[in-house]
Amino acid sequence: MSRLHVVSGKGGTGKTTVAAALALALAADGRRTLLVEVEGRQGIAQLFETEALPYEERKIATAPGGGEVHALAIDPEFALLDYLHMFYKLGSAGRALKKLGAIDFATTIAPGLRDVLLTGKACEAVRRKGKDGRFVYDSVIMDAPPTGRISRFLNVNHEVAGLARTGPIHNQAQAVMRVLKSPQTAVHMVTLLEEMPVQETADGIAELRSDDLPTGAVIVNMVRPAILDHEAVDTAANGRRAAVAKALSQAGLGGARRGGLAERLVDPLLEQAREHAERVALERAQRSELDGLDLPLHELELLTDGVDLAGLYRLAADLRKQWPS
Repeated sequence: MSRLHVVSGKGGTGKTTVAAALALALAADGRRTLLVEVEGRQGIAQLFETEALPYEERKIATAPGGGEVHALAIDPEFALLDYLHMFYKLGSAGRALKKLGAIDFATTIAPGLRDVLLTGKACEAVRRKGKDGRFVYDSVIMDAPPTGRISRFLNVNHEVAGLARTGPIHNQAQAVMRVLKSPQTAVHMVTLLEEMPVQETADGIAELRSDDLPTGAVIVNMVRPAILDHEAVDTAANGRRAAVAKALSQAGLGGARRGGLAERLVDPLLEQAREHAERVALERAQRSELDGLDLPLHELELLTDGVDLAGLYRLAADLRKQWPS
């Protein structure tokens, strides 16, 4: 069965990077995945260091084990042209409407229609089968809108209720919702170990559950490595100057007596250590909040040099180890 993985998260959490890493991870061992962008930012092309994605499915990467990652940037106008051609056989007439600005007008005054077109394209890819009867893609990964809009974006039935209660648009929305609310779909949230992203993640998950949309995993991005063990963090947090001075002296950094080199290093080191201890305490509290959401929790390390193509493969390998097979 092909699966749809919807990836959302607060702005700045790196949801596009995580969506790309997940597409690579799920393409391992000869599988085929489709990575779908719906916001028109061309973030996927930048991550994979390729030219801007057109409105067509294109192979952009090879995963370990010979798998393939394909990508598609969904443009609402082209999606509407496809829709008009599919249901109303408007070929050249549809293109004429585009030139007149009618398509842009339609998707602006009826944002629910825009979301049906965007989600509909991804759902069609999930259902698509080849001539051999097998699904074309093992997984479709959607780089979706941010957390604050994700439930409304996915709940297309509600959005089109005021547009059409019968006919092709209504039927299309029904078909989309059958996929979005089925076991084929999982909505994953990307967050950081910070108060605002964690709170927005919790709110987003509550909203998804309220709308009966299937939740998946929480992916904590940009996790910084532990520098000090628990005992050292406790020593730093409580400002135990004598213990720190003695440790510095034993490490060969001068005498621990007042005025000695080791003693002079204590205050600046303790200040940095206190800041680190505060961050560790905050991260522990936020991780505890995430644990309370009762969802699978995965963590990806902070890449201090930024995310290049090699870093993306590194994140994918890490995510693959944690992801259920």
